[in-house]
Amino acid sequence: MLSHVRTHAFQTGRGPLSPGSRAGVGAALGLLVIIALFELVNGRESQHLALMTIAPILAAAFAAWRAVLGVGLVAMVVAAGLALVEPATSLTTAADLLGLALATAVAAGVAAVRQRQTREIGELSRLASVAQQAVLRPLGPQVGTLAVAGRYISSTATAEIGGDLYEAMDTPYGVRMIIGDVRGKGLDAVRLASIVLGSYRHVAYERTDLRAVVADLDRAVARSVGDEDFVTAALVEERGGTLTIVNCGHPAPLLLRRGAVIPLEPPAPAPPLGFMPVVRPRVERLEPGDRLLLFTDGLGEARRDGEFFPTADRAWRLLGHGTVGDGLASLETALVEWVHGRLDDDIALVLMEYTGPRSGATVPVPSWEVGAAEG
Repeated sequence: MLSHVRTHAFQTGRGPLSPGSRAGVGAALGLLVIIALFELVNGRESQHLALMTIAPILAAAFAAWRAVLGVGLVAMVVAAGLALVEPATSLTTAADLLGLALATAVAAGVAAVRQRQTREIGELSRLASVAQQAVLRPLGPQVGTLAVAGRYISSTATAEIGGDLYEAMDTPYGVRMIIGDVRGKGLDAVRLASIVLGSYRHVAYERTDLRAVVADLDRAVARSVGDEDFVTAALVEERGGTLTIVNCGHPAPLLLRRGAVIPLEPPAPAPPLGFMPVVRPRVERLEPGDRLLLFTDGLGEARRDGEFFPTADRAWRLLGHGTVGDGLASLETALVEWVHGRLDDDIALVLMEYTGPRSGATVPVPSWEVGAAEG
């Protein structure tokens, strides 16, 4: 995935310092050295001990509270040593030492609060990752006669889960896949995505016709959303080398064949799930080595300086070689580079490769699919 909450840069208060903590403590100690040298050089004409309060405050921005207390203690020792060098300790010097002690205590408290918040954010990130794995199960590497890989690219740095969805299963009716995109973001989108996937995982094993699967999913969505909510989706079935696609307002999959990239547009447009779509299947005969890319509209909308990512132009070069997992990794790398790491929407990707029929296996093809292929 693109984004993770990176909590390892902050310390929990135990163990060796992380690189971020070492940098913060080093900067704080360096500041103490500079102030101490300035005081020694200027003697009684200089009264800058109060500046040492910056050191523990600086450390609190990066290090654990124990390290902050250590920096504050060092600052107190240095300040006390400088005060003893003076012929007489003034009330100002005493006030500076007291202020330094208070600043250290406050900075340690701030560091402790920051550490707790960092742990909580890290826990939320882990929970989001677990939720994603429960909703979006890992795909592949082999589903029936297809090599399959899936990838979810999050547009946010605080979560890896959203309203994009995918699934691939080897059913009695062939390998069936779905990719979809829930309108909206946040927990409501995640909830609806889980409803669609839960329904699909059941009806994909029960319905012989993809149009019946669409009807069941449409009812599930209609029962769970408001008037303006919907789910775009593309459903794919591979049976005996016949590829059947039904599309409910979703971007058309791309067929990669012998160096060519062919958008598999539906015979007629249909609205998304939730708006009672009436779909017409598109049927293709597959050849061994054919690859099919399913994606959500975040890929089509990714752009920099107003220029959209050239998915179709680059698809074969990025996806036509290596394993399907390698292909998706190459596509993600090129996409992130194109947008300079800033995505406006989550992206779900599924790449499949038809490896040929099972040896000795005979898979019946429904008559309506044969008729569609012949027409």
